[in-house]
Amino acid sequence: MDDRKILKLVGARIKVLRKEKGLSQEALGEKGGFHFTYIGQIERGEKNVALINLGKIAEALEVNVSQLFAYVSDEIEFTETDIMIQEIVDMLREASSNKIRLSRNIIRELLNESKDD
Repeated sequence: MDDRKILKLVGARIKVLRKEKGLSQEALGEKGGFHFTYIGQIERGEKNVALINLGKIAEALEVNVSQLFAYVSDEIEFTETDIMIQEIVDMLREASSNKIRLSRNIIRELLNESKDD
């Protein structure tokens, strides 16, 4: 993959997550300890951001670092549904096996109910 492309993909993903959280570049910068111009440069793919800084950005966005890499293509916009599904997956990754089983059963029941409607 072209170096610039991965920077743009990660930057675009950060921008999508930031907007979903209702944060400005300035607000995200404040939460993460960065200047807002640095956030803008990252979002435009102009900066090769360090892993430590990606961790700080993820923390400021209240997401797992893996979500910053959850892009599919630079041509695909992430829908609100895509982001909610990813949030559910992230929550399940941190849950106990008992809670995962319970969640699976609840989801099955909800989806089965909707088929009956």
